[in-house]
Amino acid sequence: MHWADFAAKTLAQRGSKHIIASGITPSGEFHIGHLREILTGDMITRACKDAGLEAEFVFIVDTADPLRKVYPFLSEEYSKYIGCPLAKIPAPDENGKPSNGERNYAEHFLDPFLKALEQIDVRPRIIDNYKSYESGKFAEKSRIACEKHNEIRDIIETISGRELAEDWFPFNPYGHDGSLDRVTVTGFEWPYVYWVQDGVEGKSDLNKAEGKLPWRIDWPAKWGWVGVTCEPFGKDHGAAGGSYATGKEISKLFGDNPPHPLVYEWISLKGQGAMSSSTGNTIGPLEALELVPPQVLRYLIASTKPKKAITFDAGMSLVELADEFERLASRDIDAEMQNDDLSRRQKVALEDAEGALRMSRIGDKTESIVSFRHLSMLAQVKSDEEIITSYGSNLRDRLDRMKNWIQGPYFPEELRIKVLDAINPNADKDITMRLHSYLSECEWDAKSIGDSISLCFRESEISPRDGYKALYNAILGVDKGPRLAPILSELDRERVLTLLG
Repeated sequence: MHWADFAAKTLAQRGSKHIIASGITPSGEFHIGHLREILTGDMITRACKDAGLEAEFVFIVDTADPLRKVYPFLSEEYSKYIGCPLAKIPAPDENGKPSNGERNYAEHFLDPFLKALEQIDVRPRIIDNYKSYESGKFAEKSRIACEKHNEIRDIIETISGRELAEDWFPFNPYGHDGSLDRVTVTGFEWPYVYWVQDGVEGKSDLNKAEGKLPWRIDWPAKWGWVGVTCEPFGKDHGAAGGSYATGKEISKLFGDNPPHPLVYEWISLKGQGAMSSSTGNTIGPLEALELVPPQVLRYLIASTKPKKAITFDAGMSLVELADEFERLASRDIDAEMQNDDLSRRQKVALEDAEGALRMSRIGDKTESIVSFRHLSMLAQVKSDEEIITSYGSNLRDRLDRMKNWIQGPYFPEELRIKVLDAINPNADKDITMRLHSYLSECEWDAKSIGDSISLCFRESEISPRDGYKALYNAILGVDKGPRLAPILSELDRERVLTLLG
């Protein structure tokens, strides 16, 4: 059973109606590591619906969270906004300075991510945390937290093993300057929390966005009023003493049933470690989608169990991932499942494969007849018009992504192709003239060309190593490269024969 189907089966034991949640703080540029959480939630929702359950996917954007520091991509002018909610901070301009535009800081980073989600067929209900505080959605949970602050303190200190500050309080008011910093709570009487900032007193109404709950309380409060029954989250939150461990006890204190947890590992960049928005070690979702079809990006998550780490490589590994997805998409898994001689292990593998393919598909789109690897070759040896004429206009979107990849920094050199315009004087003329003779008479398709090359080497007693070196030098000007027969088949025969001398 695919991991998403297994999660749906577990949820079915809790009831027939579910809300699966994902959440994030828009403090910087989103990266494909963030896609693991949101795609995990989306796939569980899809699996629930496939199992006949009523399911909704919500994406909670923590816009009430404060700016914690001046990140490297921001100017020092943002230091005055430290501690202020992201929903109330101006978006950075192209120089990292506070802008005068209509969008706030949170919207600036969230909007491109939402566009990426549409491309990968993820359409959750968006919940804005700041607006939720503003409309009073958090008021009841905030009241309980304030009234039971000693019990919540005990839960956090006992489970996390850390001692809270003496003046800690389970609600953080925004001070006179709009910041959470330098604010000390002095009292509580519903619906107000009283406080002092820099010697000046004030009060915050729990029915309004005049403060927020600390993260370890904000999270279970959301579970309660949203009605979350399942939430995937990173291994940091799932660690012993982490925020889920304290959250589920606080959730019970609120009178709620904590959601079913699903802990996932992080995505890292090959050779660069875990992705981080604050350090700039990222590949953004839109950037990734400029390189690879969205189905393949979904497959990256769908084909890997959540607790297994993923190393993303936008180079040769991307080709191998696409190859794997395309091989799977071309199989008739339903027919394979009818084989009575399958072992239990084979059946499990087939169920996993079927689930991964089901979770990767976008709408009713059928997979293209042109493979990712083959398209990478076509885009280098033919014009766009020639490719579209031969394979159809529905290839345009994939072709545009492919050309972005080829022209960018991640394209692997071993796939790089540049067909020569003139005869290479360094090529072995004896071998190339023999190849000229054989290739001038064969059918002009990849299989026939490959067979003719092999026949030439065999009958002329040319070692394949020497023969292919001469052929690569004559056509591409290098000693080795991608498979030549498919490349030659896409080139004009007379052009190839001319290069062979």
